[in-house]
This record gives sequence, structure tokens and C-alpha cells, in this order.
Amino acid sequence: MLLSGTIYTARDKAHRKLTDFITSGEKLPLELKNSAIYYCGPVIDKESGLFSSAGPTTSSRMDEMTEPLLTAGVAVLIGKGPRSEHVIASIAKHRAIYFSTIGGAGVYLADRIKHAQVMAFPELLSEAIYELTIEEFPCYVAVDSHGKSIYSR
Repeated sequence: MLLSGTIYTARDKAHRKLTDFITSGEKLPLELKNSAIYYCGPVIDKESGLFSSAGPTTSSRMDEMTEPLLTAGVAVLIGKGPRSEHVIASIAKHRAIYFSTIGGAGVYLADRIKHAQVMAFPELLSEAIYELTIEEFPCYVAVDSHGKSIYSR
């Protein structure tokens, strides 16, 4: 499948900050309802400001922080690798989808990014939350909205 549209990057530190906002009841720095989050900490060229690599981060690192984000309205998660049974159940509960993309292909994936801008937490540098406009971004459904996982056989 080739995705096109708007997605947000968020890795460990950004996830922690977002879940802190959610649990404290503070206003979030971006709208999460119906959003897509890509587990990515890009490599950013210092001169051009463009992403030179944008590969996926291992998704299980975000497992403990996934439920609050799904509850806040995140509809699509993008990363690599299997998810815990708890996260799979949460994905099904919230009718979300988990896509997996190509590990080790960060340069190729960065080429699919047509625009990027910092949306939240600029102090986190490459782990800030970026809004990305993507075109023909390759991925496949790893956990569907009913909790069926390609990693479960």
C-alpha cells in the first residue's frame, strides 16, 4: 500500500510528553483526533533542514504509551515490528490501524516526504513532533481495526 497525506512523527520522548499532557488534562499542542503517528526520529540535514533519513523506530518501544494516544483519537500508527497483546487489543477497541513500513530504508522513505515542519516540542530536536506531507509512502497493514495481526500465526 502507498500512503499519501499528512502524518506526524513521534518517538519515545514526544510520546511521553503527549501522554503527560493527556493524563494531566492539559490542552494538547496538536489535534490528535483522526491523526496518524509515525514512529520516526529523522536525520535532518543541518544546511537544508530537509530529512535525509526517516526510517521507522521499533514500535514496541511506544507500547506503554499507546493506549492514551488512541483514547485521544489517534487513528493510525506507523512503525516496524510486532506490538504487545495489550496494544493489539487497544487498536481493535479504538478501531485504529497499525501499519508497518520498511526498516533499513530511511533514505528511501525520506524521499517520500514532500514537506516537513515542527509542530510541537522543538527542544527535542530530531525527536520533536513534525507534521509531514507524504506521497506514495510504502507500508502494509500489520494490525487491522479488528485486532488481526500479521505477527500472530
